[in-house]
Amino acid sequence: MKVRVVKYDPIWNHLFKMESETLGDILSPNLVNIYHIGSTAVPGLMAKPVIDIMLSVQSLNILDQQSQKIASLDYEVMGEFGMPGRRYFRKGLIDRTHQIHAFVQEDHNITRHLAFRDYLRNHPDIAAEYGILKKQLAELYPSDIIKYGDGKEDFITIHEKKAMQWFTNHI
Repeated sequence: MKVRVVKYDPIWNHLFKMESETLGDILSPNLVNIYHIGSTAVPGLMAKPVIDIMLSVQSLNILDQQSQKIASLDYEVMGEFGMPGRRYFRKGLIDRTHQIHAFVQEDHNITRHLAFRDYLRNHPDIAAEYGILKKQLAELYPSDIIKYGDGKEDFITIHEKKAMQWFTNHI
């Protein structure tokens, strides 16, 4: 997968809404909520043009039974994909357009993702710093998504802790 970071595009929110409507139709009544997460959910933030979708569901077992419905939308079913308690789906192997991260409704990862997203939305200086880092990493590792991800790890770790504190004070 080629690593490409581009300027924020307002179409990303529209693409999320379109996909979330389709997912909502096929996953009801197991679906609790659908969230737009990741960098494409932060206005002004440079990002890989991949829409990150997070599902909150009542049951992962039921979601597993529904996975062929998701696959029918051209998603690849990846199971936990390295994160216990998650279900991961991706659309487009080489030219990825969407990713789904699904958790049972009480999972701490839901709060973690929402806190980081909202923290960046409310701290544009930090979001800009993150965007610059991502752009630099994409230029350094244009064909190595692993090294690109590893390069973001320290920034995310530091700011995720701050985001959780900020989020706790702002709910």
